[in-house]
Amino acid sequence: MNIRPVSFDHPDAVKLNDLVQLEYAERYGDEGDITPLDPTMFAPPTGLYLIAYDERDRPMATGGWRTQDAGDEGYEDGDAELKRMFVLTEARGLGLARRILAALEADARAAGRRRMVLETGTKQPEAMALYASSGYEPCAKFGLYRHHDGSRCYAKNL
Repeated sequence: MNIRPVSFDHPDAVKLNDLVQLEYAERYGDEGDITPLDPTMFAPPTGLYLIAYDERDRPMATGGWRTQDAGDEGYEDGDAELKRMFVLTEARGLGLARRILAALEADARAAGRRRMVLETGTKQPEAMALYASSGYEPCAKFGLYRHHDGSRCYAKNL
């Protein structure tokens, strides 16, 4: 697999984002994640968006981080927020999520971010297991879904 940076509005990123939104909608019975996202949020040096491509140059997995700082939604100064971590069903179990996560953490650290944070939900047990096994710990809720019972927030010092 070849992991490379792309813009959040790159056609492959849009395709994978549409697929992850469908998965969210199926799992939660709603329209998916309605967090407002803009391609500029993932533009270096204040963010990064990655896609893992297979040997035939097919997009198989994705993930990004964006800068967050203290404000009304519960973030802390120096936060980097993970967004749109996703692996196609046929590529799960190959370690792609861990590789993308490690690359995003390293990039956020190099950009001067102090803490990586993420929000997931109780209907994504494999995501919660990935983050727990990668050193993330539950933290105070933040973001758009901070008042939802099924929301779970995690953080890891970089």
